[in-house]
Amino acid sequence: MVVSTDRRCPAAHPDDPTTCIGPVAVTVLDALNAGADGCEHHAARLLASLDGGRVYALPDAPTGAAIRTFTAAGSIRPFCWLDGPRIAPSQLSDIANRARHDR
Repeated sequence: MVVSTDRRCPAAHPDDPTTCIGPVAVTVLDALNAGADGCEHHAARLLASLDGGRVYALPDAPTGAAIRTFTAAGSIRPFCWLDGPRIAPSQLSDIANRARHDR
């Protein structure tokens, strides 16, 4: 099922202007086990914005949905739909923070 542009998946943040890409395929859980189902696109953006989040494929998800979501989240900065300079480690993607420490 592809989510239409007028109704987005539960993982989409209200301030995130992007539309869903693909079916609702994964569940993202935070550190306290509160969760939201979502398309891989919004789930990755949500996961990138959580500290200690996890992602699980739904039973009817396409093969590899959870790992694609997890991998994508590593390259997305937290709350990526917000503008402004990003210099603090908590404002950068996991990949950007690792690159800073490898210098």
